[in-house]
Amino acid sequence: MSGAEGVAVLVVGLGVVVFAADMFVDGLLGIALALGIAPFVLSVALSGFETENLAAGIAANAKGLPGAAAGTFLGGVTFLAFGVAGLGGLIAPIRVELPIRFAVWTAIAPLPLFAFAVDGHISRLEGGVLVVWAVVALVGLARSGRDLLVPEDDDDEHVRRPGVKLLAGLALLTGGGWLIGQGLRTTVRQLGVPQTLLGNTALAATVEAEELARFAVPARRGRPEIGLGSIAGTVVHFAALNAGIIAIVKPLILGSDTTRFYLPVACASPAILAAVLVVRKQLGRREGAALTGLYVAYVAAAIAVST
Repeated sequence: MSGAEGVAVLVVGLGVVVFAADMFVDGLLGIALALGIAPFVLSVALSGFETENLAAGIAANAKGLPGAAAGTFLGGVTFLAFGVAGLGGLIAPIRVELPIRFAVWTAIAPLPLFAFAVDGHISRLEGGVLVVWAVVALVGLARSGRDLLVPEDDDDEHVRRPGVKLLAGLALLTGGGWLIGQGLRTTVRQLGVPQTLLGNTALAATVEAEELARFAVPARRGRPEIGLGSIAGTVVHFAALNAGIIAIVKPLILGSDTTRFYLPVACASPAILAAVLVVRKQLGRREGAALTGLYVAYVAAAIAVST
């Protein structure tokens, strides 16, 4: 695929993702209403379960690229906390009274990963513990975020075929994310980027690009709790579930760049986001610009570390 074709695929993928995110929100609201479950809870539980990210990590580790494999979840967490939240604040500013327990669960979600990975190795046993921790953290997030809930809109009652919309939205989000990834990876490959840098920046961002739509679309529709639940839930999935499953399939050996830079940043970034939301009580354009600036600084530092 040429550079021009990659750009074209990228543009198409972005269009698909924006369309799919709106469909996903409709389906999520409709299913939640039918089941009597808060949309926030479904967002926490479902949004982060992304097979494309997990598959990319397992495949990279199996091919002897553990740095790239770890980057799918470490770089993914950093991209969510800084990149998605930052750009989301710029695109769709929100005001929110973040419950302290929700902030705490978001902040501590990556800590077991840090404890297991700081020595440069994640064993199968440690991977199993991370999977169990993922379940605990997701339940904690769902229970602690009740105060984020907003009154149901009468429009939610008119969602037709919510199950079809939810599944179609998820499928299109996955497909659109894949197109975005293909377009960006084509450009990155031509630049000869090291595998650890690739995994923690370009690969993580391309696989998770649709997450921005999952935050911005519900925020614009007056449902910021769905976007926040999506970010927090996906952080847990990446830092616990995905990392654990990848290590169970094949133990992870991490290099010094990962343990000294990518791992600490990934584990600190959700805490920074939670602190911003608790202190500022909003994710406006100023906060969004600050978080986006942190992500740009992270990428710059990553390039410096890898050269």
